[in-house]
Amino acid sequence: MKTINKLGSFFRYLIKVAAFIKDIFWWLFTKKRSIKPIIREIILIGVNSIFLVSLIAFFIGIIIAFQTARQLQAFDSVIQLATLVALSLVRELGPVIGSLIVAARSGASITAGIGSMKISQQIDALEAFGVEPIDYLVVPKFIALIVCMPILIIYADCLGIIGGCLVGLNKFGIPFGLYFRMTFDALAMKDIVSGIVKSISFGAVIAFVSCYEGFRPFSSIDVSKAVTRSVVRSFIMIIICDCFLTGIFYFWL
Repeated sequence: MKTINKLGSFFRYLIKVAAFIKDIFWWLFTKKRSIKPIIREIILIGVNSIFLVSLIAFFIGIIIAFQTARQLQAFDSVIQLATLVALSLVRELGPVIGSLIVAARSGASITAGIGSMKISQQIDALEAFGVEPIDYLVVPKFIALIVCMPILIIYADCLGIIGGCLVGLNKFGIPFGLYFRMTFDALAMKDIVSGIVKSISFGAVIAFVSCYEGFRPFSSIDVSKAVTRSVVRSFIMIIICDCFLTGIFYFWL
């Protein structure tokens, strides 16, 4: 019974988020907007996340290389290290891990910022002056996230591949040129496109969930709860979205 209630609550939540998404797209396409707020959000969301994404992506590439090399050694196929690292990062780990990082860092910040504005009645003040909060607060963040995420993910993929290359070069003696030639040979256009589509989709998910949760608090205590919900639900939605997109790209197309 509890499981049924939780599923019902989850689907009601999805319906509310869908209505919120409708409002976002309404304001996105019905009004001209200044580029300055979008650039400001790109800096806050994307540029300020570069260091964390760089650090984690680089070491993930190293970890993947060490883990897969051990298995490949058993089959005397260490030369395939470049292929496995590239495919793992570009298809899955790059988009998913990068999006989870942004959801935990920037998504939580977005929820906290909007939630604080709501309980301090700044959002009510915007409405009193005839400014639509979704148009003013949410749409620039949405645009910034779908612009930033593909760039961050491609950057993370490249750093992860470089991390794997360092392992292949120093630990297993794979020549630099051979490693990157095998990397490029392994990657099909479908892999690159799927990674980009996933990153854009995950960026949209982060924007929808984090902004929606930001409008819910009614007290300072609710803000902390909203931030927790934002991160957890962003993670869940990203994984569910990744499951569907992987099925579409690699089983149905």
